[in-house]
Amino acid sequence: MLNLPLDYLYRPAQEGVQKPWLLVLMHGVGSNADDLFGLADYVPPPFHVLSLQAPNRMGPNAFAWFMFSVNADGSRHIDASQEQQSRTLIAQTVTAASAQLGVPADRVIVGGFSQGGIMSLSLLLTQPELLSGVCVWHSRLLPEVLPAQASATQLQGKHAWISHGTVDNVIPLASAHAIRAHLEDLPVQLRYQEYACQHTIHPQELRDSMQWLAEQAAA
Repeated sequence: MLNLPLDYLYRPAQEGVQKPWLLVLMHGVGSNADDLFGLADYVPPPFHVLSLQAPNRMGPNAFAWFMFSVNADGSRHIDASQEQQSRTLIAQTVTAASAQLGVPADRVIVGGFSQGGIMSLSLLLTQPELLSGVCVWHSRLLPEVLPAQASATQLQGKHAWISHGTVDNVIPLASAHAIRAHLEDLPVQLRYQEYACQHTIHPQELRDSMQWLAEQAAA
């Protein structure tokens, strides 16, 4: 259907929608495209849904956008080269999908869970011209991408949904607070929410973020 650099699963927007949007989703480390494609039934009908699969194989049906290690103090060391290569492939995929589906960048939302959210946020900060906003669940900000961050002028008017679990046992809540603090210093329209859950999307979190997507499409 679509000729894209990354493997993917696709659900078209509802037939008859005059100005469809595109939601690009990215899974967490050790998962695959099937994971977030399971959310497609909840995504508002104006959206094409594209669930991407990361390029780095970890095992059977297990993929990562980049490998990383956790230090004794809890800090993380990432394979920066893999992250940059994945971000390039994601940018190429978003650009190609936008062109092939006839959806302009101002109607594109890129989102993801955990490591997929990391990639979404990094794409927004470094190549904001490719998208309108991001939908990020249970993620963190990579300090490695900040030297490549776009100017405040380029980020003007972009949108961000950021949500996290108050008892997330994989990525600490402090990581979400760091994202919030960073975006609050930029001209980004931020919606930030916390939910009483661990490293999983809470049912209310899903409903609220889908409502946020619907609001984007209706604006």
